[in-house]
Amino acid sequence: MENKRETFHDHPVYSLSEIAFSLHKVVERTYPQPYFIKAEILKLNFYPHSGHCYPELVEKEGNSIKAEMRAIIWAANYQRINDRFVQITGNPLKENISILCLARIEFSPKHGLALHIEDIEPTYTLGEMVKNRNAVIERLKKEGIFTANKKLKMPLLPKRIAVISVETSKGFSDFITTLNGNRYGYRFETELFPSILQGDKAIAGITGRLAEIRQRQAEFDCVVIVRGGGGDVGLSCYDEYEMAFQVATFPLPVLTGIGHSTNLCVTDMVAFTHNITPTEVAVELIEYFQTFDEKVQECCMRLVERTKEILTEEQNRLLEVDARRKIAIPKVIGQHRSTLGQVSQLLVLKSKEILMLRSTALQNVRNDMLRISKNQMDDVRDEMTMQQERIKNALPQFLAKQGEQIAGLEAKVRLLHPDNILKRGFSITRFQGKAVSNATQLHPGDELVTQVYQGEVRSEVK
Repeated sequence: MENKRETFHDHPVYSLSEIAFSLHKVVERTYPQPYFIKAEILKLNFYPHSGHCYPELVEKEGNSIKAEMRAIIWAANYQRINDRFVQITGNPLKENISILCLARIEFSPKHGLALHIEDIEPTYTLGEMVKNRNAVIERLKKEGIFTANKKLKMPLLPKRIAVISVETSKGFSDFITTLNGNRYGYRFETELFPSILQGDKAIAGITGRLAEIRQRQAEFDCVVIVRGGGGDVGLSCYDEYEMAFQVATFPLPVLTGIGHSTNLCVTDMVAFTHNITPTEVAVELIEYFQTFDEKVQECCMRLVERTKEILTEEQNRLLEVDARRKIAIPKVIGQHRSTLGQVSQLLVLKSKEILMLRSTALQNVRNDMLRISKNQMDDVRDEMTMQQERIKNALPQFLAKQGEQIAGLEAKVRLLHPDNILKRGFSITRFQGKAVSNATQLHPGDELVTQVYQGEVRSEVK
């Protein structure tokens, strides 16, 4: 007997499992075969311990999600799919990439709707990556910065180098070994800025190190980004706009050696120069020094050659001048001898003429001096006679006046004689024969002698 279905307000009531199994049958009947589905991996959700992967797939319209669905890649399929994906695209399956997958649409009563991915076509993703890469290139060109870093001028000798790499990587080791082990003995100054170099995290890592270097750009001549080993896996980050933009607009020349051996990534394209290996980057830097060294050597050689040419030219010129001198000297000497003879004869004639003129003038001067001397002596004799008469007349008056002055002085001297002073009641006190003028110089017991007009008085200081 068939069970009667439960109702609610005359409406049948179904259990959750009935609905789930019904949907399972509908989906199974409606989608009996695998379908090719294009979507974007929002989250990969890979579990290494089990090997299963549970991607979250979305379809976007602009920046908004138009559709979202859960997917499953069992471990048996994941390893095969991922290996082939790496082989063709150079990158493992990861988040934020577009894929074209072959999947069965299944509805599990327990786990719900899911896409069971059986395969993923790498060429579709590769095409999307190329499309994105071309879009990044076009955007950089439109913004006018695609060749900005290439237009920078490398210093004549790029000695101070900021290196973005991993200290333990073989690429960094090769770069430093080649740079510092160059056979020319050139010396470089390097500073390492460690960063992840592949995968999505490399974008934040490398751009962050570039920002640090930008703050200290005056300390460096250029920037080097080197990576070694690992092939082309995980290098799609170098095609991303953010990293390419930072390299293209960096104020110092950026040199890359990230090992992209197949196609150039966008970061390589916008860098100042690019090389496949870190060793080649080091060789390029050494070549700047080598080129400068060669130019210096060339200049030295040219300088030596030109010096030799100048010395030869001057030596020939000196020889020519010496030859001319040997020819010209006898001729000049002959000319000067002739001129000297003429001058000598003229000098003799002129000397005789001058001597005659000077002799006549000298005789005239002698006569004038004798005449003037006689006149002056007569004048002096008359003047002396007159002075003698004046002295004879003035002498008696002068002597009388001087006598009067002497008599007056004698009277004053007599008045100032000590005897006359003592007569007026004054006295002179002496100590040890010297007149006492300061009482503070005396001491008790000193014997004093006081002289008066008539006699002496002796006393003792109390």
